[in-house]
Amino acid sequence: MNLKNRDFLKLLDFTSEEIEYLLDTAADFKEKKKNGQPHRYFEGKNIALIFEKTSTRTRCSFEVAAHDLGMGVTYLDPTGSQIGQKESIADTARVLSGIYDGIEYRGYGQEIVEELAKYSSVPVWNGLTNEFHPTQILADFLTIRETFGKLSGIKLVYLGDARYNMANSLTVGCAKMGIDFKVCAPEKYFPDAQLVKTCQKLAEQSGAKISFETDPQKAVKDAQVLYTDVWVSMGESSEVWEERIKDLLPYRVTQKLMDAASKDAVFMHCLPAFHDLKTGIGKSIGEKFSLDCLEVEDAVFESDRSIVFSEAENRMHTIKAVMAATL
Repeated sequence: MNLKNRDFLKLLDFTSEEIEYLLDTAADFKEKKKNGQPHRYFEGKNIALIFEKTSTRTRCSFEVAAHDLGMGVTYLDPTGSQIGQKESIADTARVLSGIYDGIEYRGYGQEIVEELAKYSSVPVWNGLTNEFHPTQILADFLTIRETFGKLSGIKLVYLGDARYNMANSLTVGCAKMGIDFKVCAPEKYFPDAQLVKTCQKLAEQSGAKISFETDPQKAVKDAQVLYTDVWVSMGESSEVWEERIKDLLPYRVTQKLMDAASKDAVFMHCLPAFHDLKTGIGKSIGEKFSLDCLEVEDAVFESDRSIVFSEAENRMHTIKAVMAATL
């Protein structure tokens, strides 16, 4: 499998075999890491991380993965580059690809990372856009595979706002890898119809099923993975909280929902999660609307059925695989 010089922008660009290869590579790197086996295969190479949206897991994962592989890293925060302000995306891509061996972008529209890749002569990796979050899905799939020993035939239910990057990327990834994927949300929160149509065709090839349900109790029956995300995405205004809470509170992942799922069901979340009031935003929203949590109950988040921290760790191993495979 040769992915050298490929960009990693969205899972739609990769075959199921290529995705499986990245997961296998990540598992191999994880074993090496756990055994203390050095794998500094890219000494002398350097990468640039462009973050127009801040992050904990994505930044740390790219930095540690790069250091483990022997590479140098330059982090450019929202004020650390001129991209889109004094310098065009095309010019930024050509400047950075003359200095670095790879470029990561985390920010806004998918068209930005696509344009970076178009004008870059080195691999470009998508750390998150409004539309897609492919490195997160690789981490999710590695975690599911570690938990159940397989991907094909697993039943995954996503509860909440399914219009943005996480549900979009899960729809694509599940369709590619034979995972039965069900969106559970009010109809106005369903994913883009055109994307669903594309994924339905992919699902026919993999044996996956893509379906939709508005009743949480019905949706989680026999589900092995219950997945959710925050109800207000990065960059959205605080004014939308009231509407989201009104619409999505019935889709909160509760112990009752976990009990209605398969006996071996696990809980997943890409993080950060508002499972209590121990964050500034969580406390503010909780007090304003008299809630002690938002998209998931603390009892579920902290239970032994929650695999969110294994999922978070796997961000690093899968990102390492992406960089190594494409460099």
